[in-house]
Amino acid sequence: MFKDFASFAALATEFTQVRRWIHQHPELGFEEQGTSALVANRLREYGYTVTEGVGSTGVVGVLKRGRSARTIGIRADMDALPIHENESLSYRSIHEGKMHACGHDGHTAILLCAAKYLAESGQFDGTVNLIFQPAEEMLSGARRMIEDGLFDRFPCDEVYALHNLPGLPVGKVACLVGPVTASSDVALVNIQGKGGHGAMPHLTKDAALAAAAVVVALQSIVARNVTPGESAVVTVGAIHAGEGFNVIPDRALIKVNTRACTTDMRDLLEKRIREVVTGVCAAYDVTVTIEFDRQIGVLVNHPRPTSVAHGVLTDLLGAENVISVHSKGNLGSEDFAAMAEVRPSCYIAIGNGVGSAGGCSVHNPGYDFSDELIPIGAAYWCKLVETALNRA
Repeated sequence: MFKDFASFAALATEFTQVRRWIHQHPELGFEEQGTSALVANRLREYGYTVTEGVGSTGVVGVLKRGRSARTIGIRADMDALPIHENESLSYRSIHEGKMHACGHDGHTAILLCAAKYLAESGQFDGTVNLIFQPAEEMLSGARRMIEDGLFDRFPCDEVYALHNLPGLPVGKVACLVGPVTASSDVALVNIQGKGGHGAMPHLTKDAALAAAAVVVALQSIVARNVTPGESAVVTVGAIHAGEGFNVIPDRALIKVNTRACTTDMRDLLEKRIREVVTGVCAAYDVTVTIEFDRQIGVLVNHPRPTSVAHGVLTDLLGAENVISVHSKGNLGSEDFAAMAEVRPSCYIAIGNGVGSAGGCSVHNPGYDFSDELIPIGAAYWCKLVETALNRA
């Protein structure tokens, strides 16, 4: 049985190099050919049964021991972001305009490290499914794998995932029951008016003016419809209308993103956006169409797997280093929510460091994953597998 971190200290150097190779060769969502090949080759080398091409570029490695029908899934995301890296690292991205600015290189290396330990030394009774997922940043990779039969082909009683968290010291983790990340939905607002000469506005129906009014009105939704103390966001990310100085445009496009921490709030935001936008456009005598796309739901940690994870983390790191109280203000979204909707799941956040040593925010050109997390994360995965698959 797993005892302590000693076994992972010896593996840390190897998988730090793996992590840095992945960092140097970033690939965007559904383009993870090189990363997937590395993962598949490593898993085969360790003795896993490997299936490639799940949900496009996803990889699943299966390892079975004993007679138990118990199964567990562990997921790591593999994709990078379309960001230009500005750090002078020895393993800096060689693909201009692409970088691992969210730590998925580290998540993949952690799970590969755990895969090697489990194959060589893991003692468990059941089946481990290691799920290497594409396109988390597009909020569509998990759903694509599920639609490709992920849980039919590789049954999982429970599924687990982790993500690094800059600003939280290395060695501390957050493991919470209930909602842990927000939903993320988008709306395209297409306004159609009547264009004309800037000197004769009375002959037009100004789509740009209507768009400006819509943007201001959208900010009233959270301010006047959301109970103080609850969290929700309506963001206008882009406005496109017109080209010239002296031409009133006949159309305008507004791109909107919403975040919510409950399904009811998610529904309310869509309802109010439709009502507010329709009402404002009617007042400005223009027509409008609204295309609302529900991208990913609220990620909710289930009580049972979260209890197992919490116990494992407490044993590994000490109760003082396991945060179990929700904090408000973070409305990031996570593609793992799609898996949590169909299987009991637990998603934890593991500290990436503070200040210059890992505290730079994700999705930032100066971000880098802290390699100190590799033995911690791998130890967590291995102890979790042995605990979950050997429990009475």
